[in-house]
Amino acid sequence: MAARDTDQKRSVLILYGTETGNAQEVAEELGAMTERLRFATHLSEMNQAKPDALSSYTLTILVVSTTGQGDLPANARSFWKSLLLKKLPPTFLNGVDFAVFGLGDTSYPKFNWAARKLYKRLLQLGANDIYPTGEADQQHPEGLEATFIPWMTGFKKHLMDRHPLPLGQHPIPDNVQLPPKWVLQCDSSANSSPAVIPQAQGHLTASDGSSGPTHLDHDIRPLPETMTATLVQNERVTPQKHWQDVRRISLTVPEFAQYSPGDMIAITPKTSPADVQSFIDLMDWGDQADKLVTLRAAGNILGPSPIPGLEAYPNLTLRSLLRDYLDIKAIPRRSFFSSIAHYTEDSMQKERLLEFTNPEYIDELWDYTSRPRRSILEVLHEFDTVKIPWQHAVSVLPIMRARQFSIASGGERKRTKDGKTQFELLIAIVKYQTVIKRIREGVCTKYLSTLQPGSTLRIQLQSGGLNSSIQQLTGATVLIGPGTGIAPLRSMLWEKAALIQAFREQNPGVGPPVGPTVLLYGGRNRTADFFYDEEWEELSKVIPLQVLTAFSRDQQQKFYVQDVVRQNLSLFYRMLHDLQGSVYICGSSGRMPQAVRETLIEAFAEGGTPETGQAFTRAQAEEYLVGMEKSGRYKQETW
Repeated sequence: MAARDTDQKRSVLILYGTETGNAQEVAEELGAMTERLRFATHLSEMNQAKPDALSSYTLTILVVSTTGQGDLPANARSFWKSLLLKKLPPTFLNGVDFAVFGLGDTSYPKFNWAARKLYKRLLQLGANDIYPTGEADQQHPEGLEATFIPWMTGFKKHLMDRHPLPLGQHPIPDNVQLPPKWVLQCDSSANSSPAVIPQAQGHLTASDGSSGPTHLDHDIRPLPETMTATLVQNERVTPQKHWQDVRRISLTVPEFAQYSPGDMIAITPKTSPADVQSFIDLMDWGDQADKLVTLRAAGNILGPSPIPGLEAYPNLTLRSLLRDYLDIKAIPRRSFFSSIAHYTEDSMQKERLLEFTNPEYIDELWDYTSRPRRSILEVLHEFDTVKIPWQHAVSVLPIMRARQFSIASGGERKRTKDGKTQFELLIAIVKYQTVIKRIREGVCTKYLSTLQPGSTLRIQLQSGGLNSSIQQLTGATVLIGPGTGIAPLRSMLWEKAALIQAFREQNPGVGPPVGPTVLLYGGRNRTADFFYDEEWEELSKVIPLQVLTAFSRDQQQKFYVQDVVRQNLSLFYRMLHDLQGSVYICGSSGRMPQAVRETLIEAFAEGGTPETGQAFTRAQAEEYLVGMEKSGRYKQETW
């Protein structure tokens, strides 16, 4: 092992597969840790790596989140497929040392399956696991950090023991700042006068208190693999006095784009101009804010820019970078506190910032950041002696991530009358008060809520995890979707209607071979948030559709979708057992999915009797549901 370390100069390859950016952030923190242990560290998306390159490194660390029904994220799937090639011998990865960290959500049946599948396949190909796999749970009371920090702490000690440094050399201490990999510079090709910002990017100030669209905006960011969409509709569908502002949003693109029920639109938001100005004032960047800048690699950096496509952005300034690319409203991770501690001379504030980086104080970190949803901007208001050099902005601040929204349109609603592709969304505008009595607003939903029809956005079409076959769509189907969870299910119903109509046109006088559909919808009040209720009667003329509802606040006792299942055990038994139907559960990832799962088990145990004439036992009912999961007849898409 020692000889191998010498030959490879203590190198580590860190690969990540991420859907929303969490796995990438974990990978970057692991990268900083291995750099401090003086490993030559290379970090990239999984799809950027070839499996046969793993043997070139002393160690490979793989960080992967689980998406959909136990799948790997899109930026890891080609790497995964290359590992599955049948021609690979069981000795293919002999000599490769690896460790895996997975990010999952226990509200999904296939918790952390991506990490488990990856781990198992690497072993099958002869690789050697050197440390137990870590599995983080999004539902943990203290978030992903609760598992990750102890895992990384133990892993760091293991690496120091397994790969000791040469005599006289020591790890880089945590209080020594690692040099930034990417720095901003004044654009030497431009004059020193402030940049003229293209009018297409300009925002008008939103009027406080207004819940409707307030301005036009045209997104000129060169975001890779995106389409330019026009906002056609941005309508509030809940009453003004209702606690939640929910919008029906419609977008069109001129080109043909194919999508299926369960697919998503990813939208990268912008930071509000007021928050950008507040940040500039805090950091004393006013003199530099509107001068042209460029992003440059600091030293010999392997890998792509942290902001793909930025080189094509016209007239980049600090202000436009903060507005369009950096997420100053994000909840800070532990590594952020470690970074900004280097930018203050105040001993008390520095000490407090470093406390948040101590694994022993993980509960304090959670109580200060995630529990009250405190943003980076708020943290810097409180730690007001921190002054980040503007040149280091991209290395310290997180990159703005796209947010995913399930598409609500399907069938004939995929196209406009003039032939454009249409995407309909149902979006709850995130705005609430925290435990510290602060108003919180979602960055992306706030951005969307202010846009008037006629605005243009850069959007990315992404495949979802529902993956319904035509047989499933036309067969017996149970759809369970409280609140905005109805969006992908509405897509499914319109798609089902289109399939039935196409069959009738091709087979006049012949009844379509289609099974019944039960739609179970949940909300607070029938009069306030029964979304798309006007469509169900129209669709029932085409689809054999039964609509059941649960409005939790319309009576004295709370009443939820799982209570409807419990009241109709024989119906759900018939749909899912006798008719071999499929069930789709969409909506909040809190208690609802588990509660629905439990009542479906009750339906199998008590709702009927199998062919033997004997009712299922509890164990048999659970086994039947697990069988549905394995065969793809039980699917969940929650957020």
